[in-house]
Amino acid sequence: MTGLDAFTDVLDYPMYAVTAAAGGEQAGCLVGFASQCSIHPPRFMVWISTANHTYRVARRASHLAVHALRRDQGRMAELFGGRTGDDIDKFGRVAWSPGQGGAPVLLDSCAWLVGRVEGRAEGGDHVGFLLAPVTQSPPGPVRPPLLRLSDVMGLSPGHPA
Repeated sequence: MTGLDAFTDVLDYPMYAVTAAAGGEQAGCLVGFASQCSIHPPRFMVWISTANHTYRVARRASHLAVHALRRDQGRMAELFGGRTGDDIDKFGRVAWSPGQGGAPVLLDSCAWLVGRVEGRAEGGDHVGFLLAPVTQSPPGPVRPPLLRLSDVMGLSPGHPA
């Protein structure tokens, strides 16, 4: 056990698909380390593993898209969390459109935001991307149950965490 296990073992945070585009390349991964981190100005922080193909694209991207997934989107979680863009074209398997800065917006997500990368923070094996929201999905008619950590515990990652 690490120094955080007793605390983090009780958490069941939402999972997000994060996408990026830079230099003619697209990438996306499943992340659990993400949160709003400021109200004024509005900011959202998303942490990406340095082992991920997505990290290599995101560090060159001007914008990232963050997607909340519904609990019934296990297949999308498997695609973005269990597969690596080093081996497959994830975007050939989902409906998407280019957002601001070219960030791919996943059309089937229940909510999304595209944020301009304002800064980065080293965090060990993950790097945090501080995002200033520039566009977001319109509000939905209902708040669906979100995909959570407990829903993807059996998922084998495309890259080691």
